[in-house]
Amino acid sequence: MLFVYLEMALNGTENFSNQSNTTVKDICAPDREISQVIFTVLYSVFFIGGLLMNSLAIWVFFQIPSKSNFIVYLKNTVMADLLMTLIFPFKIIIESRFRTPGLQVFVCQVSSVLFYLTMYISIIFLGLISADRYQKAAKPFGHSGTCKPRTAKILSATVWLCMFLLVLPNMILYKGNTMQENERKCSSLKTDLGLKWHELVSFVCQIIFWSNLILIVVCYFLISRELYKSYRKTKGSSRQAKKVNYNVFLVLAVFFICFVPFHFARIPYTLTQTRGAYQCSTRVTLYYIKESTLSLSALNACLDPLIYFFLCRSFKNMLFTKLNNCAKRLPKMQPGDYQSSMDTPL
Repeated sequence: MLFVYLEMALNGTENFSNQSNTTVKDICAPDREISQVIFTVLYSVFFIGGLLMNSLAIWVFFQIPSKSNFIVYLKNTVMADLLMTLIFPFKIIIESRFRTPGLQVFVCQVSSVLFYLTMYISIIFLGLISADRYQKAAKPFGHSGTCKPRTAKILSATVWLCMFLLVLPNMILYKGNTMQENERKCSSLKTDLGLKWHELVSFVCQIIFWSNLILIVVCYFLISRELYKSYRKTKGSSRQAKKVNYNVFLVLAVFFICFVPFHFARIPYTLTQTRGAYQCSTRVTLYYIKESTLSLSALNACLDPLIYFFLCRSFKNMLFTKLNNCAKRLPKMQPGDYQSSMDTPL
């Protein structure tokens, strides 16, 4: 569906160049009618699915004591995912006909910034989770060099604080709090310093992403090697080893599906905002590519709960325990109840 959307958008750019009585800014404005339908549906699905699954994850996780670094990092990840999910309604409204200039300003200054904040916090914690899993696989009985949960909590708080301080100028370096009715570009509200900071943050976030991707790939390659060595020593069944490897590569699959496409598109698109780079048709194309790949990044909020379920035994056990407890509380029908209900005259 995204590729059909992109093809329609590219065909629509031909009409922009034929408008001789409009400004360059209007000519390069993408067709919003298509995005109103597609992205509204996408983010509505993401919001419902993400809200249900992340609420369930929080319900389960906060019954589990934070006795390991792994649990600490997972709890921070689910908090970031839930916060991102709560931002989706603003993405839905801003693409609908209910959009107002005031809401557009709020989205530019607050909700969009928080969206990227939570995305990169999730990326960092997935990297920390991968490093922790390798450490556990290499030293299953622990060693003195392993940091304690208290250290993991301090590290987690530091990640949140540093990322917030990094994006805070993107919330305050604005010319004003008003926007024209037909204006959509957040960069039109930023000061010169705000544009430079936005560009700097984009490059820093690229470094954060690619460094964490390399970390995750290396860690899970080493984990697979450790598991292979372990199964060779214990003569484990090939079926069991194959199952473990599938679970291991789930993190890589989520990372590549959700984040890699967007980070190929982000830097060129950022240059169109901060420096006016590229021709009009290229700018419009990059906009649609950015929005399409950004929706894949938003999908991460719905996919992370699968990682919790398949990689965290404590999460899975607690989930089944909670569901069993809920099932036991439901009123049970006695064997004779069904027959008596059938015998009751209408």
